[in-house]
Amino acid sequence: MRCVILDDYQQVATSYADWSVLEGVEVSSVSEHLAGEALVGALAGASVVVVMRERTPLTRELLERLPHLRLVVTSGMRNASIDLEACRERGVAVCGTASGSAPPVELTWALILGLVRHLTTESAAFREGGPWQRTVGVDLAGATLGVVGLGRLGTRVAEVGRAFGMDLLAWSPHLTDERAAEAGVRRAGSLLELMGSSDVVTLHLVLSESTRGLVGAAELAAMRPAARLVNTSRAGLVDTDALVEVLRRGAIAGVGLDVFDEEPLPVDHPLRSLPQVLATPHLGYVSAGNYRTYFTEAVEDVAAWRAGEPVRLLT
Repeated sequence: MRCVILDDYQQVATSYADWSVLEGVEVSSVSEHLAGEALVGALAGASVVVVMRERTPLTRELLERLPHLRLVVTSGMRNASIDLEACRERGVAVCGTASGSAPPVELTWALILGLVRHLTTESAAFREGGPWQRTVGVDLAGATLGVVGLGRLGTRVAEVGRAFGMDLLAWSPHLTDERAAEAGVRRAGSLLELMGSSDVVTLHLVLSESTRGLVGAAELAAMRPAARLVNTSRAGLVDTDALVEVLRRGAIAGVGLDVFDEEPLPVDHPLRSLPQVLATPHLGYVSAGNYRTYFTEAVEDVAAWRAGEPVRLLT
């Protein structure tokens, strides 16, 4: 039996779990991002595919070209890039793993702090012998943090903002005054109100048909010129073309991004060169603790499926 681990960019998947317990299973990992015929060729003959989040979509068209596939394991318990209906029709089981919320929360704050204290600019100047103290940082204490989406991640981000002494404002389509009060935040009456009232806006919503493009030209135009936007959730929440235009005009002070419409992002994409952008290559959930959980539970998923008692089934 052949098992292929896709998008193992750091080539560490086999070191974070003991795959040897899967006797009779040939395990291999692919470190580069593949698509098209190269992807089909890499998965030829595989009975099991392990995918990292939504790095490689498993579409109906791809699944139809993988007649031997019987099990998909994804990190996390949600993966919008897997065609679950097509998997069901083809008798392909899909299983998930646990996923810790701390790493994306921590990266959110790394981006916020990097933006308001100009860390990349100052670090580059330090290394290059440039100006000593070129920039003036922005105080978080007393500033307003706007949290869009007050679920598990948004609530933890707000808690950190409270520790910095920030005023906390939140909005989501179904947020109630009671839930906001429970989290110790004020509820904005609308997304536009939150965008216009916040010094830092951070997004923590699930991407769906109702939230796709939620932050568009009007919402970005409502932001203060000195405000910053951070997105470690899903790229589709923001209209990227509108964001690029706003940044080109210098209408907001900066943006921190960890998610993109296309990943890896093309080298000529404007987000790679705009000076107000602080970006990381989708590192939100990439931590030793999460990787240990992902791959250990991936091994458990494969073992349980082979024993006829699959666990953590998504379909």
